[in-house]
Amino acid sequence: MTGSRVVALGHYQPERVLTNAELATMVETNDEWIQSRVGIRERRIAAPDESVDEMAWRAADKAVANAGLDVAEIDYVVVATCTAIDRSPNIAARVAARLGLGNPAAIDVNTACSGFAYALATADQAIRAGAASKALVIGVEKLSDWTDWTDRTTCVLIGDGAGAAVLVADDADETDGVPGVGPVVWGSVPEMSDAVRIEGREGPFAQEGLSVFRWATTQLPQIAQQVCEKAGLKPEELGGVVLHQANLRIIEPLAKRLGAVNAVVAKDVVESGNTSAASIPIALSKLVEKREIPSGAPVLLFGFGGGLSYAGQVIRCP
Repeated sequence: MTGSRVVALGHYQPERVLTNAELATMVETNDEWIQSRVGIRERRIAAPDESVDEMAWRAADKAVANAGLDVAEIDYVVVATCTAIDRSPNIAARVAARLGLGNPAAIDVNTACSGFAYALATADQAIRAGAASKALVIGVEKLSDWTDWTDRTTCVLIGDGAGAAVLVADDADETDGVPGVGPVVWGSVPEMSDAVRIEGREGPFAQEGLSVFRWATTQLPQIAQQVCEKAGLKPEELGGVVLHQANLRIIEPLAKRLGAVNAVVAKDVVESGNTSAASIPIALSKLVEKREIPSGAPVLLFGFGGGLSYAGQVIRCP
């Protein structure tokens, strides 16, 4: 069976930087309160006329360029987002049109913060099934459209942006026993389906932060361990750990409990905030761009959030 591998990444973030100090002029909060609880120092906020599909296109265009591919070669586009305003056409179709693709399959996936890992798994499986050969996988969010800027429990968290990966078929599926894209471990917690919400036409984004925090800190370590086991490696063999960038107080303890002692741990939440489905590809793209993770090193990707849903896999760093 043909496998797949990630050959390139790209990311895009809006120009506007919203600092904790500026937030303190909008709502009752302060830099110390925000950093001590979630570790965020600043975040990027899209302009009013900057759309979800525009941000997705910018990240995708960069990823395709980094891959050195002709856009005509891409036959599958999958976009993970929970903040698209229009119901039809989907964001994937709009990105395909902006890029000038031929006739790719184009779908959106909405599992909120776990969305990129879900989208990557669907692209990997499409390639393995022979239904695609070169895929574009995008995570993008404009959470600022769905935020109550008077609610200090949520507005301090969010950020906007997009990240993208190019996935190609790879007959040489494994290196040192670890596949280019490892088996996905995914699932949900139905009794926590209302823990993270954007409901109705106006929203706003709301969550039961303490419940999500408790679930993540108690349940994620063993699920992340399962991801490593399915990929055929031990946590200490990981070269990188890129978790959904929800909260630095979740990321740091989880990486420690997992035993990923030799891994570079993504902490992009500090400068980007929580960008939901975009957080993993943005953080990974930055690490690759800075060459902080060696090419070929195994990297754990793991997302969790609305639904409550979760998904993770190990990939080989491009």
